[in-house]
Amino acid sequence: MAEPELVDVDVDVVVVGLGVGGEEVAGRLAEAGLTVVGVERDLVGGECPYWGCIPSKMMIRAANALAEARRVDGLAGSAQVRADWAAVAKRIREEATDDWNDRAAVDRFTGKGGRFLRGSGRLDGPGRVRVGDQVFQARHGIVLGTGTRPSIAPIDGLADTPYWTNHQAIEAAELPASLLVLGGGAIGAELAQVFARFGVRVTVLEASGRILALEEPESSEVAAAALRADGVEIATDVRAERIDHDGDTFTVHAGDRSFSADQLLVVTGRRAHLDELGLDTVGIDAGQRYLPVDDRMHVTDGIWAVGDVTGEGAFTHIAMYQASIVVADVLDRVRRAEAGPDASGTASVVGGAMGAASAVGGAMGAAGPSGAAGTVPRADYRALPRVTFTDPEVGAVGLTERQARERGINVQVGFTELSSSTRGWIHKSEPGGFIKVIADADQGVLIGATSVGPAGGEVLSALVVAVHAAVPVSQLRHMIYAYPTFHRAIQSALDDLS
Repeated sequence: MAEPELVDVDVDVVVVGLGVGGEEVAGRLAEAGLTVVGVERDLVGGECPYWGCIPSKMMIRAANALAEARRVDGLAGSAQVRADWAAVAKRIREEATDDWNDRAAVDRFTGKGGRFLRGSGRLDGPGRVRVGDQVFQARHGIVLGTGTRPSIAPIDGLADTPYWTNHQAIEAAELPASLLVLGGGAIGAELAQVFARFGVRVTVLEASGRILALEEPESSEVAAAALRADGVEIATDVRAERIDHDGDTFTVHAGDRSFSADQLLVVTGRRAHLDELGLDTVGIDAGQRYLPVDDRMHVTDGIWAVGDVTGEGAFTHIAMYQASIVVADVLDRVRRAEAGPDASGTASVVGGAMGAASAVGGAMGAAGPSGAAGTVPRADYRALPRVTFTDPEVGAVGLTERQARERGINVQVGFTELSSSTRGWIHKSEPGGFIKVIADADQGVLIGATSVGPAGGEVLSALVVAVHAAVPVSQLRHMIYAYPTFHRAIQSALDDLS
């Protein structure tokens, strides 16, 4: 049977993968007047709205409401609480995911002027993307935003079992009586606490010596204490060697230890699947774990990457940040190709593309490593914020103490327990929390910080600004911190630096 004849179509830009970052790039470029083809094989919007940020935070909100109601005892009388998972599952299905249907997201993109294709896009040489029996020739470039998928360790027996990833955990209409969580990172910790608060007997199995191993040791201690207070068992230094499933029960074998439960959730990390993208056709090694990019998200000339696939952090806010850079850079490329050099940054070409490029460049390139105002912004991850939405929340920005010392920085550390602050004492939450700040003593600025507490992610915002703008510690010490707030504890942590 003869191969179908390929149909070549000329367009301005092809975006392969419409997760958070890809959808943002494709939509904004289409709004700027470019002819944009967006390709997605799964759901437009990616993990975040369907199996990640949004539904998981709905679960966390519900679980936290249960926990807060249980705290009435000792604070305001007494309360009786009955957990009902069906209400949570219904809200996720109807309000967040539309029963895992992306029609609204597709319509949003096409409504901006983009052309949508459901399928798998693959590079087919310089400037070319193949989708089924069509080949698109991109005049101005290709953007790869294909994200990552769960990284499932090659554990003996695992592949033959009906284990869960975050997808099945989010989609669950009913909860098991007991659950093993393989992986004690942010996702594992969050879901473990949620399910435990809904009455599931949860055991977390972590290969390293502590959960949240990428954060400060103090963060791990507080998070572990919080999970144990909710009935979660935590087993560290567990390296699964074999997994059995007898039709009803999962058993994880790790050396001379074994753990059993009705269900197994595997959250041991994620990885990009570069071998599916045809990278060899443009001279790029597909054997890498992620796609390396420069500070303007270039993979190579005419190809950009955005989001999780870049390996800069599996966070929606990173994808959106990178998307803004890609949009500015693509529009700058269009301007230079269509209109030639224009130092004033005011020319208007391709249906307003230059106006959008000027607006983005002006907003993001006004200061910092990008150089002069109006230039295309450069990525800067020094103040990358991250939050684990356990209760209490674990917020962090920049370098940990260990990372700073490994870089040979002259480190100063400031630390204060949240319970020693007036607001922390009033709140009476157990386990409490803390503020930890990491300073470069030679430069006199913060290079990292951690905020753990009932509003750890919100308090973090002040610390993100301090790290991002390199505000002198002397100035931070002389700020006025509202009383009584959780964020006032930042002042105590700064005072501890000396």
